[in-house]
Amino acid sequence: MKTTKKSNHQNHYPTPPFIKQNQSPPGQTNKMDPRPDHGEDTYQGSNLLLGKVAIITGADSGIGKAVAIAMAREGADIVICYKDDIEDEDAQDTESYVLQAGRQAILFKGDIRKEEICKKIIQLTVSKFKKIDILVNNAAYQMSHKNLQEISAEEWNMTFEVNLSAMFYLIKHAQHYIREGGSVINTTSVNAYAPNPTLIPYAASKAAIQNLTSNLAQKFLEDGIGIRVNAVAPGPVWTPLIPSTISDHEHFGENTPLGRPAQPAELAPVYVFLASEAASYIAGATIPVTGGRITI
Repeated sequence: MKTTKKSNHQNHYPTPPFIKQNQSPPGQTNKMDPRPDHGEDTYQGSNLLLGKVAIITGADSGIGKAVAIAMAREGADIVICYKDDIEDEDAQDTESYVLQAGRQAILFKGDIRKEEICKKIIQLTVSKFKKIDILVNNAAYQMSHKNLQEISAEEWNMTFEVNLSAMFYLIKHAQHYIREGGSVINTTSVNAYAPNPTLIPYAASKAAIQNLTSNLAQKFLEDGIGIRVNAVAPGPVWTPLIPSTISDHEHFGENTPLGRPAQPAELAPVYVFLASEAASYIAGATIPVTGGRITI
């Protein structure tokens, strides 16, 4: 693994090429080399979200894990949503960091492709905390393919169900419980702007998230609900999804001007910002965190 610093912007984070490390989806953090940085040792809170309640999907690992750690250290209680038994260890690790921050944590394992599961997440949260302040729709599925013939109808539909339909279900059922001034933050992607031809279903779903974010933001403001809806567009980020879904992950992130993938810790502060009062005049926006890749 190459870790040479090319500039101050690259900081201490590793740069490709990485070692070959194939995993089966959805992947596990403890099998990754280098291990992703979720801000475990670096993120320091400032009570920006004190007393808030945040639901975060895909919070077992990657971006979701980093956001959960950061929001907990900012004073929020966290509902950690994830899907598979194989992710139990990662999810429990996230829970431990939330508890160490002095906040409450709920682990919820379930398939958010099903509307009834999304409804249960909302009901459990309200039953426990009596409110919702922040909803982070972060869970996603992707798989790389060389041509269209490799993409089955089942995979196409599943990609949209995980990435987009679940987002709609959660927002739909959470809307009544999110108080005025609350925040919905959706994870889109640089692929919404510059789609990767090996990630056709994923890229299309991320573009749809961009549209949904803008549309809902307008709708909620016009209706006087007072809920802000925004999105974050990550570039390449070093998470378990990468070695489990991308065959040439040794070179992942080389196509950015910074020459490396982001670490999850570099995304978390953007989500915290959008959820905080500092972003009170921001709605319908997408903030790109792409390592310099252009999003216009």
